[in-house]
Amino acid sequence: MSAPIAASNSTPLERDARIVNARDHKIAPGEIAIGVIVGRTSEFFDFFVYAIASVLVFPSLVFSFVDPLTGTLYSFALFALAFVARPLGSAIFMWIDRKHGRGVKLTIALFLLGGSTMSIAFLPSYNQIGVAAIWLLALCRVGQGVALGGAWDGLPSLLALNAPEKNRGWYAMIPQLGAPLGLIVAAGLFAFFLSTLSSEDFLSWGWRYPFFVAFAINVVALFARLRLVATPEFEHLFESRELQPAPFWETVRLEGRTIALGSFAPLASFALFHLVTVFPLSWVTLYRGEAAERFLVIEIIGAVFCVLSMLASGIIADRVGRRAVLGVSAALIAAYSGFAPQLLGAGGFGETVYMLAGFVLLGLAFGQSSGAVNGSFSSERRYTGAATTANLSWLIGAGFAPLVALALASTFGLWSVGVYLLSGAVCTLAALGINKEWARRTETAAETDGRPAGQA
Repeated sequence: MSAPIAASNSTPLERDARIVNARDHKIAPGEIAIGVIVGRTSEFFDFFVYAIASVLVFPSLVFSFVDPLTGTLYSFALFALAFVARPLGSAIFMWIDRKHGRGVKLTIALFLLGGSTMSIAFLPSYNQIGVAAIWLLALCRVGQGVALGGAWDGLPSLLALNAPEKNRGWYAMIPQLGAPLGLIVAAGLFAFFLSTLSSEDFLSWGWRYPFFVAFAINVVALFARLRLVATPEFEHLFESRELQPAPFWETVRLEGRTIALGSFAPLASFALFHLVTVFPLSWVTLYRGEAAERFLVIEIIGAVFCVLSMLASGIIADRVGRRAVLGVSAALIAAYSGFAPQLLGAGGFGETVYMLAGFVLLGLAFGQSSGAVNGSFSSERRYTGAATTANLSWLIGAGFAPLVALALASTFGLWSVGVYLLSGAVCTLAALGINKEWARRTETAAETDGRPAGQA
C-alpha cells in the first residue's frame, strides 16, 4: 500500500500531529531521539511494573494455593507469555499497518498495551474467584505481548537513518535508554508503596496503582510517537520502502538468515537483562528474606549506573565500532558469569557488587544490541525484519530467563545461573563471528562479480 492511502486512514491524533509538524518541515535527530526515548520508556515501564508484581504480588494473590517458590515459578511462566505472543502481534499489526496505516496500527497497539496493563489493576485474587484469576492474568499478559509486537513504530530505524555517520553508535544507544528509565520509575513506585503501606494494604490495593499509571503514560507516549511518524522524513522513508511494512511470512522466508543472526547476536545482554532485574529480586525475597523495598532501591541505583554505561557505549562504539563493543562486552559478561552469581548469596555487600557490576556490563552490551545486523536487511524488508528480529531476540534471550534462572538456582545453586549466563555470551560471540564471516564472503562475491558490495 502506498503512503497516501496509509495517510488517508490515519487517526485524528496522527492528523493533529501532522498539523503540528506543518509548522516546521524538518525534524532534527534530537527530536526523534526524544520521541524514541518517551516511547521506549513507556513500554519498559509497563514491562517492569508487571515483572516486579510477578515477584511481589502474583505468587500470593494468584498462586496462593502453592508454596512461595512454586508460586513464583508459576508467575514467571505467565511472565513468558508476553514474549511468546509478541511475534503474533507483529504479524497481526503489520497487516493492519499495510491495510489501514501506521497511525491506526500504533493507536490500537498502545491502547491495547495500556488497557491490558491497567486491567491487571482490577484483578481479583485466587481466593475470590479461584482458577479464573489465573486465566484472567494470562489473558492480560498475552494482550500485553500482542500489543508490544504491534507497538513497533520504526522510530529507531528512522533515528538511525537520520543520524550523522560519525555518531551512529550514539544514536543506536538512545532507544535502549528506555529500559533503565522505565525500571527507575516502576521500581520507585513499588518501593514507595512498600515503604509507606502495611503488608496487608500493599497486597490488598497498594500494588494496583502502578498499573493505573501505565495507561496514562501510554497515552502521552502515543502522541509523542504519532508526531514523529507523521513527519515528512518518515513519509519519505515510507514511500521509498525504507520503513514500509512487508508481508511477515515473506520477510521470514527471504530474510530468515539475517533474522536468525540478529536474534542471537544480543543474547548475552538480554540474558543479563533479567539476571540483574527480575531474578535477583525473587532470589533475595525468597531465600534471604530481605525487604523488597531495600533491594528495589539497589536496582534504582544500578539503573542509574546502567544509563551512564549506555552513554559510554555510544561514545565508545563511535570510536571502535558497534560490533567490537558487542563482542568485548559479551566476553566481559562471560567472565562475569564465572563468579558474579555467587556474590548474590554472599550478603549485602556481595549483592550490591553483583548488581552494580551487572548493570554496568548491561549498559555496555544492551546499549549497542539494538539492530546489530539490521543493515543486512534489504531496504524493502528492513522495517518488518527489524521488528521480527527484536521480537525473537526477546523471546529467545529474555522471555524465559527469570523462570529458568530461578528453577536452576533453587535446584542446583547459584553457580548454575552463571552457566546459563555464559551460554548467552557464547551465542552472542558465535552470532557476531558468523555475521562477520558472512559479510566478508558477500563482499568477496560482489567484488568477483564486479558489483558493489551493497548489491550482493
